Amino acid sequence: MDDSKMVGGKVKKPGKRGRKPAKIDLKAKLERSRQSARECRARKKLRYQYLEELVSSKERAICALREELEMYKQWCSAMDQGKIPSEIKALLTGDEHKMSQSTSKISKNSKNNTNSNSQ
Repeated sequence: MDDSKMVGGKVKKPGKRGRKPAKIDLKAKLERSRQSARECRARKKLRYQYLEELVSSKERAICALREELEMYKQWCSAMDQGKIPSEIKALLTGDEHKMSQSTSKISKNSKNNTNSNSQ
C-alpha cells in the first residue's frame, strides 16, 4: 500500500489535516460579517434601552417607598409626642373617606410599582 497507512481498518492518506478551506467569495463573507455586526449592535442597543427603563422604574418605586417611609416616621414621631395623626384616627374610627384622600396617592404608587416590578 503506497503512502497510505492502515489504522484500525481505515486507510489514511498523508497530507494536511483538518478541513479544506471552502472557496467562499471574500466579498460575500465580509458582507455577512458586517450584517452580523449591525444586528449585534441593534440587539445591544435594545438591551441597554430595556435596562435603562428598568432602572428608572425601580428608581420611581424607591422614591415612592421613601415618601411612604417618611410619612410613617412622621406618624410615629407624632404618636411619641402623644398626638394621634388624623389618618390613624380615620383608620381606627373606620372613616375611610378621610384616609383615602390623604393616602390614596401613596397607596396607588405602591400598587403600581408592585405591579410593574412583577412584570
